[in-house]
Amino acid sequence: MSSSLQNELLKILDTKQLTPHFQPIISLTKREIMGYEALIRGPSNSPLHSPFNLFETAERYDLSTRLEFLCREITIDSYASLNIPEKLFINVTPAVLLEPEFKTGETLRFLDQYGVDPRSVVIELTEHQPTDDYDLIRDAVNHYRNMGFEIALDDLGAGYSGLRLWSELLPEYVKIDKHFIQGLHEDPVKLNFVRSIQDIASSLNCNVIAEGVETKEEFITVEKLGITHAQGYYFARPAAMPLELVNSELFVTIRSEQYLPGQSITATAARIIKAITPISADTPINSVMELFQQNSDLTILPLVDNKRASGIMYRDSFLSKLFSSRYGIELYGKKPINSFIDHLPFFVDQNTPIAEVSKSLTTAMRNDQAFIITNNGEYAGIGTLLDLLEYITQQQIHHAKHANPLTLLPGSVPFNEKINQLLVNKSVFSIGYFDLDNFKPFNDVYSYSAGDDIIKAVANLLTQKILPEDGQVGHIGGDDFIVIFTCADWLVRCEAILRSFECIVPTYYKTEDVKSGGIHAEGRNGEKCFFPLISLSVGLISPEATVQCNSHVEIADLASAAKKMAKKIPGNSFFVEQRLSKNQHDESCCC
Repeated sequence: MSSSLQNELLKILDTKQLTPHFQPIISLTKREIMGYEALIRGPSNSPLHSPFNLFETAERYDLSTRLEFLCREITIDSYASLNIPEKLFINVTPAVLLEPEFKTGETLRFLDQYGVDPRSVVIELTEHQPTDDYDLIRDAVNHYRNMGFEIALDDLGAGYSGLRLWSELLPEYVKIDKHFIQGLHEDPVKLNFVRSIQDIASSLNCNVIAEGVETKEEFITVEKLGITHAQGYYFARPAAMPLELVNSELFVTIRSEQYLPGQSITATAARIIKAITPISADTPINSVMELFQQNSDLTILPLVDNKRASGIMYRDSFLSKLFSSRYGIELYGKKPINSFIDHLPFFVDQNTPIAEVSKSLTTAMRNDQAFIITNNGEYAGIGTLLDLLEYITQQQIHHAKHANPLTLLPGSVPFNEKINQLLVNKSVFSIGYFDLDNFKPFNDVYSYSAGDDIIKAVANLLTQKILPEDGQVGHIGGDDFIVIFTCADWLVRCEAILRSFECIVPTYYKTEDVKSGGIHAEGRNGEKCFFPLISLSVGLISPEATVQCNSHVEIADLASAAKKMAKKIPGNSFFVEQRLSKNQHDESCCC
């Protein structure tokens, strides 16, 4: 088998049966493709089709150098014939980088032969073996830089000496290994690791490329952290004919349909947009100085080219940098303003809920005074931290005004707004209307203070079982609670709530009353009656039913009707309103 693989590899090398596939690398600031990584495939009918088998076999038979040079030639030929204007990232192992054939200009000859400018090529160093001679590698990298090549360090976090190589070579790009990107939004360890890498990169003026971005959530998290570039299946798979344009709908930034109770329908980033006229990132520094001098109220200048923002210049930091040196104007006057930008601004789509903007800024640990607000990726205006905080404060006051004073849960006004927004967005959700049975007799016998304790117990139980990501809990008055379920297992959760409530209720009664199964109290007719222990009745509206409603009024009517049906069932019970075809029936259950 071994000899057959060797023969297969030699045949591939002799007949040049390799095909380059190109995967786009995306600039997250410009929302466009900035380059392509070339990935080699063997013949489709060969056991060496996959790059892993191909390069592992080459290493086993000491043919790695020959294979890499052939890959380089075929890749550059294909890149030139496809007339790709963006940068080309070609993989090189440090060992091959030091080969005499490489250093004497073999790659330059390929580029010259096919008419490719070295300045459009990025040498991507990939570690498969330990690297020892850092001085030699550093000298080699500087040699290639002088020819016009840029340098990228691949798979940071997966190689043998990634951080050491980074500090020695100071590459223009560093790629974070996909292991740290996969599930990044759910893993605080990965999140802190990637955030640290981004912080180091910013201080070294290095561009970070997040590899292996496969989901919307991973993309959103990567962008929140201020990472400038991304690559992965979320945008495109490698292809022999490279993707030319990325679907603009993929750039969802931090948009979300999860509105918090208390927010109005219009409470999005669009509400706090400041329309500040931008300048080009190429504007000379002395021209920016004139702008600030002519307008004393001007404190922020966004940098925008072709409707895409790339930075924000603040008056204070600008003047501080300019005059920190005795010869500031003389030294920097003719340089473009983007040379004064320390880090990329924070981006948010104008349709993003205000609460989500605040959450994202906090998660990303940004202390920026302002951020860019976009409309479908294009510059729409500026949002400031002060305006954001002012609006959030107004919303909190609005929320507090309608909150229940006993449980501090939101009341009917914010919940009606929330339901209307879900209906507008055509979101999938269900409703639970929770009401206590036999509450008044308990309140009369055990006092209103004990009654308050029961109400607070229900509030605590509901908030424990329904986390913010699963729905919202509201207290709409007295012993009535409303729950908006945005999770799929709403019925299972309701059953769990009823079981838990049945277990805790006896702790609020005297022992003899628990043994009797209830208490004697005055009924509505003024006569003494026996009342069982307090229970919960729940009117549920299924997602199939809510989707047929047009407003919170219809939802409220359905919920009230379902709750009345549930109260007819003894003990802790629920009733599900389906409102579907005649062949389907409403469901009821007691727990």
